[in-house]
Amino acid sequence: MNSRDRNQDRDGDRDLESYEKTFSAVAPLRGRGFAHTWWGHAWLRALEDSALDGTQVKHGRRYARSGAVGAVSVRPGGITAVVRDPDGTAHRTDVLVQEFTQAQWNRLLDLAAAEAGHIAALLDREVPPELAEDAAAAGVELLPGIGDLDPRCDCGEWDHCPHTAALCYQVARLLDQDPFVLLLLRGRGERELVDDLAERSTAEAEADAPDGPVDEGVPAAEVFAAGAARPALPPLPELPEAPGQPPTLDTEAEPEPPLDVDAVEFLAQAAATEAHRRLAEALAPGHADRAPTAPLTLAEDAVRLTAEADDFRVRSRLAAATGRSRAEMALAVRAWGFGAAPGLSVLEDDWTPDRSTLARARAALATAWADGEVPVLRRVRARWTQAGTDRQLRLGREGRWWPYHREAGRWIPSGPSAPDPGSAWEADPAP
Repeated sequence: MNSRDRNQDRDGDRDLESYEKTFSAVAPLRGRGFAHTWWGHAWLRALEDSALDGTQVKHGRRYARSGAVGAVSVRPGGITAVVRDPDGTAHRTDVLVQEFTQAQWNRLLDLAAAEAGHIAALLDREVPPELAEDAAAAGVELLPGIGDLDPRCDCGEWDHCPHTAALCYQVARLLDQDPFVLLLLRGRGERELVDDLAERSTAEAEADAPDGPVDEGVPAAEVFAAGAARPALPPLPELPEAPGQPPTLDTEAEPEPPLDVDAVEFLAQAAATEAHRRLAEALAPGHADRAPTAPLTLAEDAVRLTAEADDFRVRSRLAAATGRSRAEMALAVRAWGFGAAPGLSVLEDDWTPDRSTLARARAALATAWADGEVPVLRRVRARWTQAGTDRQLRLGREGRWWPYHREAGRWIPSGPSAPDPGSAWEADPAP
């Protein structure tokens, strides 16, 4: 019998040479784990739970991390690679895996074809955990378990040695990228699997198709023409008296770092409060006629949350997250209290009005003190400062005027905005 005859499978209808797939050696692994997918971790658990000597597995992990594993050949029933010792000695290393029988393949493929999402996930190089669970319940263990990885190495060890362990760790990296490697080990190539799944899906769709005439539904024009006959919408829900209380996170278990339980509880309560406020606005009369407001930026929302936070640590974290010092955040919170996002924008946005906006501003200033003494104001961009004093007016992009005064060398918001500069000036409580 020649080598080609020996490579025919048990049914004699496929050539295993055409199924073999070789992956080039990969660079040494630095600073991260070998597996990131759940099926990659399951593969490594099968290795670590099967090896009698944990020290050999640790050595194998170091071998794999250092780049000692050469090109990896994957075929139905096994994987092969040359693994080198630190002194350069090469070892032919194999790990064998039991192939599925035809009956097992039929059960697995029937399960996969029954759910369109399973096929889509496999084509996206994902293994749905539901598929693995359903297959196990049907007697088909897709992922290897304890004792399912059979090591063979020319170094003479009868159990897992550093070379077979290194090969398994390297294959975990391959499985992360392409779960079809696992299915190839179980006996089927990717093209054959995809074709088989397509056939089974088509057969199921044809079997589920109705025998009689198909109900084509009702034309949309008829539905809209009968609009008057539609029942009235149900009444709006009543607004709860107060925001809901989120569940407490105070448990006996210590939180995993860097989780801050107090911060999470604060965010949950803040979200409930904001949801209650928005619902109140939505249920208020005339809500549908109001212009929608722009969503807050992350920096604006951080200031909003800081204004609601009592915990010093939470306020400090929010300040740091937006690149503000605690003093800058306190000033931003003050501006927010006078005018929410527009008030914060006036504090931090040093903009220059265009000609038409500037002409309207000058006209407003000229009429603001028509019956009284006009203060001497000096303009820099959109800010007018009274000469010789610590008072200032700022024009917002929305056209409203905001009072400011200077304290300890900083300009501080003095109050809410007004539609004209005179009102804003008079409402300023600062001396």
